Amino acid sequence: MSALAAERVLRRNGLRVSTARRLVLEALHAAGEPVSAEQIAGGLGGRFPRSDLASVYRNLDTLQRVGVVRHVHLGHTAGRYAPAEKAPSDYVVCEDCGTLTAVAAGTLDAARDAVRAATGFVPSFSHVPLTGRCAECAAAEG
Repeated sequence: MSALAAERVLRRNGLRVSTARRLVLEALHAAGEPVSAEQIAGGLGGRFPRSDLASVYRNLDTLQRVGVVRHVHLGHTAGRYAPAEKAPSDYVVCEDCGTLTAVAAGTLDAARDAVRAATGFVPSFSHVPLTGRCAECAAAEG
């Protein structure tokens, strides 16, 4: 779903497409990866105008509520946001360096099946990623 399609969803839900909302949508689509509200408010490294952080959070909340944005938790850091259609089904994050990696749908099915077999619980790695150490950090540890 493009930013334009997201605007149509907002209108269908009786919501205005304000300049601030449009800016948040455009920033999310341009980022290419999940980004924090702080990054959006900061202008994504100069690619967009700076915005009021509270306004960005309010707009992200609205966009998430209507289903055009996904929120991802990364442990003890700020949550990140991505357009719902661009977000892959699962993520993994390195506990040491913080690198977030998107994984294609189905990649973590074996892990999901192992958890289900051991506990009866079916995990999801889309809102809260699978955590561990990336190959570089694991190699550096020895």
